[in-house]
Amino acid sequence: MPPRVALELAVQDPAGAVIAADVGARRVELCTALGATGGITPSAALVEAVVAAAAVVPASDAAPLLEVHVLVRPRPGGFVYSAAETDLMLRDVTLAVDAGADGVVVGALTPSGAVDVPRLRDLVDAAEGAEVTFHRAIDVVPDPVAALDVLAGAGVARVLTSGGAARAGEALERLAALVERSAGVGIEIMAGGGVTAADIPALVAAGVDAVHLSARRTVSDAGGPGGGGDTGYEVTDQTLAEAAASALRTTVDL
Repeated sequence: MPPRVALELAVQDPAGAVIAADVGARRVELCTALGATGGITPSAALVEAVVAAAAVVPASDAAPLLEVHVLVRPRPGGFVYSAAETDLMLRDVTLAVDAGADGVVVGALTPSGAVDVPRLRDLVDAAEGAEVTFHRAIDVVPDPVAALDVLAGAGVARVLTSGGAARAGEALERLAALVERSAGVGIEIMAGGGVTAADIPALVAAGVDAVHLSARRTVSDAGGPGGGGDTGYEVTDQTLAEAAASALRTTVDL
């Protein structure tokens, strides 16, 4: 029997959460401005709305109740945060958990590129038992394999990583090394970063515990000079999400 591998979709609205539940995803990572910034913290109202949307989708043996994990990242750019930014992140973690989120997705580094353990421990404490995922800040740590010990010791449950590459499908050997080390420290490895349905069999073969992708498309809707130009906005695409779920089902049992 092949190992169980979870599907996680990055979504930006309640409709995305409904699609994720419909295709049998285990979790969503809720964020905003995903394409433009790589994702930043959603508003408290959006967290509440997505938690409510996920809760009304009935669970079954094939599709358990969808979990909502909230990205807490105050701005785009690097992951070295000031005291004021850290305070904002701590407040956002508390708001997300109070709104019913099952977990939060965080990350913080020192100027030298190491995991910022004191800040991370504070974020884990603020989550008050909700699951904590360390996001792709891990992909700029000089030795991510060694960092797994630090993350596990700080109370992190899961790491989202592309293996340091632009696309997770290009870093299978690094992902396999992370998986090998993770078994000894009790932390999950979730592959994410440019993932498509075609990448999923190879990622599963590398031994990851979960696969993460956005399955998004852009809706054309010009906002004019005061509304962000002609970039439109992003939505979760049902067809792309179904393709990812199907690829995973044909490789392992969801």
